[in-house]
Amino acid sequence: MKRFAMGAVFAGLLALGWLAGGRAQSAANGVSGEGKMRFRVLYRSDHLPPEAQKALKGAHGGFAVDLRPGKGETYFALKGAGIVQISADLKSTRMVDTPAEMKDTNLHNATIWTASDGTPYLTFPGNEANRVFTTTVDGKLVNTLKPPAPGEDLGHPVPNDYFAGRGNFVPTDVEQLDGLLYVTTGYSNLDYVLTARILGVNPLRTAWHDLSFGGKGTGAGQFGTGHGIAIPPGTKRLDIADRPNAEIDRFTRYGQYLSTLRMPLGSLPCDIYYLGNYAIVGALDGPDRSKGAPIYIVENDKLISTIMPKEDLGLANFLHIHNAVLRETGGKLYVIAQAWNPGDFAILEQVSNSPAGAR
Repeated sequence: MKRFAMGAVFAGLLALGWLAGGRAQSAANGVSGEGKMRFRVLYRSDHLPPEAQKALKGAHGGFAVDLRPGKGETYFALKGAGIVQISADLKSTRMVDTPAEMKDTNLHNATIWTASDGTPYLTFPGNEANRVFTTTVDGKLVNTLKPPAPGEDLGHPVPNDYFAGRGNFVPTDVEQLDGLLYVTTGYSNLDYVLTARILGVNPLRTAWHDLSFGGKGTGAGQFGTGHGIAIPPGTKRLDIADRPNAEIDRFTRYGQYLSTLRMPLGSLPCDIYYLGNYAIVGALDGPDRSKGAPIYIVENDKLISTIMPKEDLGLANFLHIHNAVLRETGGKLYVIAQAWNPGDFAILEQVSNSPAGAR
């Protein structure tokens, strides 16, 4: 039986309607959320370049935010269009030159990291191409991580046997920590987190590493679908969105299971993104699927706001949320969100920094 160490109150709060107070009034004003975390639509899909708009219906990816001092750009990719950059102030977007082998396949999520020599890189899991691609921030492809070869030692007999039997490699997300790339594989029967070591830069070289953990199941530290992976700022902890089990599973960098943050029952959390004490979780579905999928905002592991883009904000295509990130600029918070099936895009703006009117 699955053990839950954190956040067990989520489902009860939702069932009691604790977070729903005042929603009807807010929705009538084109606002969604509760307390200090109420948002309105700032930009819709027409904020994107024409090439991105044409490919947006098939959106099936996620965002990477450049947190280096003086930066703040956000990146994501669209099959058929390539890499899109959103400016730090969110006011403009542009296409980034993208290699054909990346432009014409789906890049399921994105991360940005800085190498030991200070060079920033974007890394994208190609779930259709069965590759992990790494580029510079201007789109130059510098490394392609291919599937593990039969006989590769991945540090655990299950993935070793899986690839010895030529099982498929389907990366769904990737993060970098202390010179290792951590890759989730939730769209495959394997569903382990695999790791690859960064061997050097100039040129960037990678190789599979002998550490893997997870696997399909309902036990502690196992996944129904290990979908997204994140590292809370200032930590060396790995948080993995276990989508069908409505939870975020937490691990040490060595793959040791720590605890679980539960999300509302019936939600399908795709990923988690941290900003200070806040975290944002985009859900593929919500407990009430007639209302479209929610975006949850958490503060210190407590659910404080539920944003309903379709029901409250009139974003008709936001039936399912595939990814969302929280940004801060000019003293105000913003949500960048991506819908799936059909794909769509929006940027939401915080309405008020105060909890006035909250229940």
